[in-house]
Amino acid sequence: MEYAVNAADGTQIAYTVTGSGPPLLMVHGSFLTHTIWRTFGYVKALRGSRQLILVDNRGHGRSAKPHTPEAYAMADIVGDLTAVLDAVGAKTVDYLGYSFGARAGLALTAAAPERVRSLAVGGGSHGAQAGAFDRLFFPGCADVLEQAGMDGFLEAWNEHRMFPVDAGTRAVFSANDAQALAAYIRACDADPGLPEEVLQGFTQPSLFYVGSQDGTRLDDTRAAAALVPNSELHVIRGFDHSTTMAASAEVLELLERFWSN
Repeated sequence: MEYAVNAADGTQIAYTVTGSGPPLLMVHGSFLTHTIWRTFGYVKALRGSRQLILVDNRGHGRSAKPHTPEAYAMADIVGDLTAVLDAVGAKTVDYLGYSFGARAGLALTAAAPERVRSLAVGGGSHGAQAGAFDRLFFPGCADVLEQAGMDGFLEAWNEHRMFPVDAGTRAVFSANDAQALAAYIRACDADPGLPEEVLQGFTQPSLFYVGSQDGTRLDDTRAAAALVPNSELHVIRGFDHSTTMAASAEVLELLERFWSN
């Protein structure tokens, strides 16, 4: 891993670069790291034709993990991504993000449109998301992270699930800093999102995708796609928010067609 520094607050952001070709910035979702793109085969499929820029968002992976909600303002997330692009020497990139990575991509496109050549985002939202993590996990999840740590969080989540947390998910989540993620959740709850007129002003080729069973993001993704001029919307049948990342064959097929247009 290499590190870029956000000049606004000195936060170190971990990233790695692999492959060759036009640069593609890939940004993961909440509680995960850049390795999720490897796990589900995206890196293997794309590195032969793309320079892949894989980022660990602040609060995740090997990036710095502040413990205050103020440190996770969207303006700082955008600053992190542009710092990575500057470190790599990429003036403009294609963008691929899922869940929070989709939200960050919309914010980056709004704040620095000259850095984004095309935008492909899955399972994201441009609107206010207060309570989104409580709906995704369980009510009061940030409080549990702060007070009981990741083990307490996982046990509480188990109680609210139809099926127990699998060993792989438990291992990934357990590697996180509970205090950092509690601050991250509180910042996400407070983020107002982007006004509709901002998305209506996007000029980049844009692709939106979402799982048909994604009760948390299906309507949000449709709403965002309806606002962005000449964008594509694809609903991937049979997947929900947590499993759409694993629909790599379907997503990669969409991306190949999108980028070849």
